[in-house]
Amino acid sequence: MKRNLFAIALAVALAGCTTTSPDVVSRNEAQRLSTVVDAVVLTLRPVVVDGTQSGIGAAAGTVVGGIAGSGVGGSRESAVVGIIGAVVGGVIGNATERLSTREEAVEILVQLRNGDRRSVVQAKAGENFAPGDPVILVTTGGKVRVTKAPVVTPAASAPSRS
Repeated sequence: MKRNLFAIALAVALAGCTTTSPDVVSRNEAQRLSTVVDAVVLTLRPVVVDGTQSGIGAAAGTVVGGIAGSGVGGSRESAVVGIIGAVVGGVIGNATERLSTREEAVEILVQLRNGDRRSVVQAKAGENFAPGDPVILVTTGGKVRVTKAPVVTPAASAPSRS
């Protein structure tokens, strides 16, 4: 029984390792030069990013279901129930992984300075956007995230040398 609970916990933990959050930067994106483009938010729309199906949840569910089912009845019954348990466990594990990796997100429609429009979907994060907000699009390795534009203050003039 402890092995079953451990396998389920491991599957759920591994399934939760992916995110579309702009606040989470992958190791591959760290210390890379990014392209930054100024834009203005036009509209926002809540969306849901569908969960992943990497196979980890299904595999863990299959193992757990097979082990749990094989402990039922005599040798012949345990084999049949073990197979049924493995199939049911795989389906449940797959569904668990998919549901546990779903994310509430937002689709942000922006307009660039040149008039072009772009749409970016990203997980809800620490920043809240509103139409008209100045933002920047940060592109690193083909991935884009939207963040509020920093407030730029005019540089203080340097003292003149006489």
